[in-house]
Amino acid sequence: MMVGTGSDVGKSVVAAAFCRIFKQDGYNPAPFKAQNMALNSFATPEGLEIGRAQAVQAEAAGIPCHTDMNPLLLKPQSDHTSQVVLHGKPIGNKNAYDYWRRGTSDIDFRAEVNAAFDRLAVRYNPIVMEGAGSVSEINLRDTDLVNLPMARHAHADVILVGDIDRGGVFASVYGSIALQTPEDRRFIKGIIINKFRGDMRLFDDGRRMLEDICGVPVLGVIPYFKDIYIEEEDSVALARKSMQLQQGKVNVAVVMLRHLSNYTDFDALERDPRVHLFYTNNTEDIKNADIIILPGTKSTLHDLYELRRNGCAQAIMRAHREGASVLGICGGYQMMGIEVLDPNHIEGDIERLPGLGLLPTSTTITEEKRTRQVNCQYGQGYEIHQGETVPYGDAKPSPLLHLGDGRDDGYVVDGKCMGTYVHGILDNAPFVDFLLQPFDDKLSKASSSFNYQEFKERQYDRLAAHVRQYVDMEQIYKILTSDD
Repeated sequence: MMVGTGSDVGKSVVAAAFCRIFKQDGYNPAPFKAQNMALNSFATPEGLEIGRAQAVQAEAAGIPCHTDMNPLLLKPQSDHTSQVVLHGKPIGNKNAYDYWRRGTSDIDFRAEVNAAFDRLAVRYNPIVMEGAGSVSEINLRDTDLVNLPMARHAHADVILVGDIDRGGVFASVYGSIALQTPEDRRFIKGIIINKFRGDMRLFDDGRRMLEDICGVPVLGVIPYFKDIYIEEEDSVALARKSMQLQQGKVNVAVVMLRHLSNYTDFDALERDPRVHLFYTNNTEDIKNADIIILPGTKSTLHDLYELRRNGCAQAIMRAHREGASVLGICGGYQMMGIEVLDPNHIEGDIERLPGLGLLPTSTTITEEKRTRQVNCQYGQGYEIHQGETVPYGDAKPSPLLHLGDGRDDGYVVDGKCMGTYVHGILDNAPFVDFLLQPFDDKLSKASSSFNYQEFKERQYDRLAAHVRQYVDMEQIYKILTSDD
């Protein structure tokens, strides 16, 4: 189990690295995170919902993802409430205080996540587990489902990951171990220092000091890397992506929404050498983009209201009139229509808002969530949405996608105005070629389609090689095979 001194220390990426390393070494690994809090989710082959990080880790392990890898998913809807997804299906919304109080639910979440782990452990070995946030939130110890209580159930060997880049690594590592109960402390078998910058030799004394004060071996010091690309679980870094327009490339602006979800939809496009992609809610950046993408959102109506308030809606419509392409995905597709309706107050108090009017469609938010993997003429993707979108008034259907099960999806006005419910559509080179086609004159003749799947496989191998170089794998295998 990889646990952390805090959030964003690199647990998910390190876990993905070990999934790939164990696969390379001839084992049959699988990822597991009992409880995940994220808006970035994925649909399993069975049409159920899990956190995207575990789907990435499963891909690194070379296996299909399954809800047992992330049995409990919390999708924030506000600062205080989250949608609770259990075994891939939403079971309602929960106030954070009520969720963390004991005895406030008729569902025994601990029993549910433990049972999911047990099922997974029968099928795979080893299980690469991941904790959540900080391992030392002692005020939540009694209700914690995902860190040391889960390690106790699994009899897991725990490795503590600390982020040296943010500073304070000695205090955070030592404190994280010291604050554990004596029973839990014995599960922590090693320390990995992550995101190191500079000359590794300068940390030799620090490594020995950490081992002395913690009584736990430092298994590795992993240097910070910028040239290995693994899909991120958190959206913290999105706004830092460059907004400087580039000549000779198609400039793609992804609109930053307050409740933006499934931002990994754009990872493939971002790596395409023909494209310069950035995230923004600046109206000037939007007006200067070649392609504007309205992404998915956990709260369509609230984000649509915000787009109108901050001027982005008007900037998008003006940019389209002046020649920019607009693509909406999921919630973004809903926003592009004539109206969005929520008569049953599924999302909140707003019952109706006018959309951007770029598509002749009307959307009604529904209680039922549709989650499924799909095939279409361009390739594969997945649906995760609440809502039904139909042509508005006497508008004729004009589907963007024809799905393998006989259904149609989305709406296309022309090659520069379209929307779809299918996440992951931009992972498919034929669809990206279709999206970029109106800008052929801007691209160099040497440009060619980008194979994202092959790119990801290379990144997992590069990540595994990077971690192998700086982590003592021999010692880790000794820990895993020890009876202690």
